[in-house]
Amino acid sequence: MRYLFFLNTPAHVHLYRNALAELEERGHEVRALVRDYSCTVELADYYDLPYEVYGSCETRKGSLLLSLPGHYLGIARLVRGYDPDLIFGMGAYAAHTGLFTRSRTVLLLDSEPTRLDYSVSTPFAAAVLTPYTFRKDLGDDHYVFQGLKECAYLHPDVFDPDPGVREELGVDPDERLVILRLNAFGSHHDLKHSGIGPEDRERLLDRITDHATVLVSDEGGTLDASDLPEGARPFDVHPAHMHDALATADLLVADTQTMVTEAALMGTPAVRSNSFVGENDMGNFLELESAGLIRNCRSFEELEATTMELLTDDGVAERWAERREAYMADMVNLTDIIVDVAEARGDLSVVSAVQRRSSADLTRPAPEPVPGE
Repeated sequence: MRYLFFLNTPAHVHLYRNALAELEERGHEVRALVRDYSCTVELADYYDLPYEVYGSCETRKGSLLLSLPGHYLGIARLVRGYDPDLIFGMGAYAAHTGLFTRSRTVLLLDSEPTRLDYSVSTPFAAAVLTPYTFRKDLGDDHYVFQGLKECAYLHPDVFDPDPGVREELGVDPDERLVILRLNAFGSHHDLKHSGIGPEDRERLLDRITDHATVLVSDEGGTLDASDLPEGARPFDVHPAHMHDALATADLLVADTQTMVTEAALMGTPAVRSNSFVGENDMGNFLELESAGLIRNCRSFEELEATTMELLTDDGVAERWAERREAYMADMVNLTDIIVDVAEARGDLSVVSAVQRRSSADLTRPAPEPVPGE
């Protein structure tokens, strides 16, 4: 069979890379269409994926909207003649390509706020697959799985962190390490949202560097390294090693989304602060906070206090490791599901590891309270 995957962001590369490799190994024909955005192409090269670039997009706000016409033209040119049996993606590009090629499309979604994207994509999809934490019902063809999308590449069955990454990072084995991740807020679902501002970032770095080395990962690429205080420096190793770095870090502080979930699934304490935080937040972040794996902070004052609390608590690493083990005990390997869906030609009703959302039990036992928290 022929499969087409859309890899629009670095996170999409990780989501689908293991499934691409497995399907190819099983003798299927696979192809990926990649958007040149951030380090997406760099990751596709690193994992030796069979891909073509359909267009580019900058990380600044509004860049995607201006690029849409060229993207669709590039996609149409590249898929003409390929005739995929099934298309995988996370939004409009995949759904509309399926309409153009008369192919079935499966959308794998996890971000509830993107209402516009759903309205222009899900009507054209054969099925929609989301984590069980997803808080919206997208109709009769909406299925859920027991896990988060990051389980495709961070499930214990497929991820084994590289213990040598600290040497590559220039960090001693016993040195305290914090990763600060700054979002570019350039995606369409980030419009009208914000995170840690320059003044707050400077204040936070001054506090953290009194206790740990800080590696700063700036998605927008606008941070001047000369502005960083002593004890802080840019994250400057290959982006494919970010998960190894997260696994060995003592703490992640971020105003982004995906890396917070990634840290949680590896048992690394994570503090998240952006304007998404609140009672209408995405289900996965509410779930992970309930499980004691992340802290969500709306204000900078709360972010600063929580960061220092976790950084100076000697028992944090052990508690987080125990919580992570408990949380991951019944999480599925999403790569297995993607491969099963592919070989079922997108018919999710015959895949045993997923359930129709309308009939699924979406509850999990509440975590036991932790003394002192």
